[in-house]
Amino acid sequence: MGDLPPMTSVKRWLVTTNHKDVGILYIATSLFFLVMGGVLALLFRAHLWESGGTGLLTDSHFNQAVSTHGLLMVFWFLSPIASGFANYLVPLQIGAKDLAFPRLNALSYWFYLFSGILFGISFFQGGSFSGGWTMYAPLNVPTYTPALEATTGSNAAVLALVLFVFSITIGTVNFLVTIHRSRAEGLGLWNMPLFTWSWLLTVWMMLFAFAALLAALLLQSADRVFLTQYFATDQGSGLLWAHLFWFFGHPEVYIVFFPALGIMFETFQTFTGRRLVGRKWVIISMVLVAVQSFLVWMHHMFLTTINLEIKTLMMATTIGISLPFDLMVFALIYTMVKGRVRFTTPFLFSLGALVLFILGGITGVFLGAVVLDYEFRGTYWVVAHFHYVMVSGVTALIGGLYYWWPKITGKMYSESLGKLSFAVYFIGFNLLYFPMFLAWETPRRVFHFAEGVEIYHQAATVGAFVLGAGVLLVFATLAHSFVAGPRAPENPWEFSRTAEWAIPSPPPLENWDGRPSYASGSLEFVEDSKAVPDGGAAHGQGAVAEADTAHEEEHADHASIWPLGIGVGVATFFLGLSGLTPYTIEFAEGTAAPPEGLSGTAAEPNIIYPIITALGLAIMAYTLFKFGVERFDAPEMQIAERWPFEGVGNTKFGVWVFLASDVVVFGAIIGAFVFMRLHSGWGDWETIPFASWPGLLNTYVLLTSSFTVILALVMAERKNKQGLLATLGATLALGLTFMGVKAYEYAYKFQIDEYWWTSIEHSIYFVTTGMHALHVILGLLIAIFMIYRVWSIDAYLEDHRPVEFFGLYWHFVDIVWVILFPLFYLM
Repeated sequence: MGDLPPMTSVKRWLVTTNHKDVGILYIATSLFFLVMGGVLALLFRAHLWESGGTGLLTDSHFNQAVSTHGLLMVFWFLSPIASGFANYLVPLQIGAKDLAFPRLNALSYWFYLFSGILFGISFFQGGSFSGGWTMYAPLNVPTYTPALEATTGSNAAVLALVLFVFSITIGTVNFLVTIHRSRAEGLGLWNMPLFTWSWLLTVWMMLFAFAALLAALLLQSADRVFLTQYFATDQGSGLLWAHLFWFFGHPEVYIVFFPALGIMFETFQTFTGRRLVGRKWVIISMVLVAVQSFLVWMHHMFLTTINLEIKTLMMATTIGISLPFDLMVFALIYTMVKGRVRFTTPFLFSLGALVLFILGGITGVFLGAVVLDYEFRGTYWVVAHFHYVMVSGVTALIGGLYYWWPKITGKMYSESLGKLSFAVYFIGFNLLYFPMFLAWETPRRVFHFAEGVEIYHQAATVGAFVLGAGVLLVFATLAHSFVAGPRAPENPWEFSRTAEWAIPSPPPLENWDGRPSYASGSLEFVEDSKAVPDGGAAHGQGAVAEADTAHEEEHADHASIWPLGIGVGVATFFLGLSGLTPYTIEFAEGTAAPPEGLSGTAAEPNIIYPIITALGLAIMAYTLFKFGVERFDAPEMQIAERWPFEGVGNTKFGVWVFLASDVVVFGAIIGAFVFMRLHSGWGDWETIPFASWPGLLNTYVLLTSSFTVILALVMAERKNKQGLLATLGATLALGLTFMGVKAYEYAYKFQIDEYWWTSIEHSIYFVTTGMHALHVILGLLIAIFMIYRVWSIDAYLEDHRPVEFFGLYWHFVDIVWVILFPLFYLM
């Protein structure tokens, strides 16, 4: 399926892989979740009108509203709306026709949408997650949730987050490959538009930060569904979750804010009529922040038992990370001073964002000091600071929506309505959050507060409704524009200079009539029949370039139904998993060594959930197979800037980026083992495997399988079909042997009544080696698919690269085992 239906057709939005369509889907969906999270906020703010609550919400409903509001806003609104802008604009700004992997781009969106739907379903499964958006242990596991009326719903919320992170990971790989390998000729990294720069650094942070979150969520899911003990013990569980979560959580602040910062840079340049002051130093500052963001996470843990020396170090890095932001703020201010400001709606929102961010940054410095943090932690000071930082990003993102609205829709909007929406929004925001600084002694996430601060809470509640009215005015302004707005010119902003403003509004399907080039120092559209990759004019080379471009235009596909199908399958599977905890309990209670502390996990088994799980697996199997055999052409750009990754193809680079993320996932899971063992006493740790020989045997088996994968690549290069089938078959056999030995080990432990819930040592052994086994199973399924393709259509004989890519994954899986073997069997 390569032809794309018209935009008025529902089918188009179900099958599209075009980056602009996917961007619109992201933006529209994220705005829906903004409304959903906003309604929850209005509910609990109304409840907070008086101390003890107005009775609008029960205790449980209040906790759910606060928790799910945070989760929706941080995960399902803030990052996805930025991803929507990036989907639409980054290919346009760098001169690409689409993202490197269009089908994966669509898959990323469908995972995002269905993760949100699964999160919404959780409210109807006995109640959603109610342990706070940071999901601190041990409140995030069944053992410590009284009555656990939300067992299934909480499970669904956590699994929805897992699916959301899958979406983020796929999108991250796609953008990194695209930006690094699909820039227009002459567009070096230094010269990229600042929004693209901000997004490039954002996705690099996403790659590693969300991998740590994924590891934490997988461990929590194991605790919730399979009754493992990671976060249910008194042996450091709470501290382990805090380390894993905040290693993600603090970079997430910059992941959310960087795209907004990029929008501020673009709009300040456009509406002051001059280039950003200190542009190169601003880029360097953003790079420094991106790196430092992974070195400050423990300032969220100053109240824990971490020693004072480490806390002092983290205090220093926290103060240090504010310095690059100082430079960026002054660059924006000086750009205004040096230019002539035009107070349009997009600029007003960007300027408002700058003001709010300055206030949020200043109040955050207090929290970076250990002594002051002891006083402020867990109070409304943190709530106010957090929202001044995060919602300043939202403010800039709304400015971006106004800024690029004419490009996306081809319609202009009413400046008067736009400015009115800003005024109401800005007043409502400050009326909502500034009183929280004055009522700072109020504990967060509770609805009891001292009588003397009631006026501040009532002002905040009024402000919440005014802010909501401001957001509704934004929607009304854009809706009026869409229905009755005048046509927008290609470039409605006099001083905008990025490439998206050089083409019609909205842009055509293929973006460009000619090939964008910056080789001359400015944007030009080149006819490739007259140009060649090295700039020469030899007839033969010109003919090749012309033929390549013709191939690109003729065969570029823009539609596939299978990303949607895979999304349905995975979401169905996760929905089924959410209700399997009662079956795990039944199984555990039927053994000779059931786990202790199962009170509160007594949800009744419901046969519908195993059926849904099986259905999800079936849908996944079918749609993944069809995805794999579908002919879908997304040609690489023939002439592009690719420094510093000229030597690798798009897919190979994508595999490397994905494996880098997987390194962090396994690093976090292995780090959890090391942390818990050190906490318990390294020498006191119980070795779980009954002997070392199964692990040693499996090490030999996997190392041998790596050799057979290399032989498979050699056979593919030699176009030897029988040899390729034999070597892939040998790899498959060795992988099955590994799984057989692992099954023998597990069965032995079960025979002596030792299960994954028996102790923390057992949980860590079974989960860590089980996670590796899942990677082996995935590799075996890929090997089976490849054998089928070789046998049926002689695949990989003309193009052996897929065999190489499979080998990279398989070698990674083998290396992980080489690390696990001594940790679990010899130490």
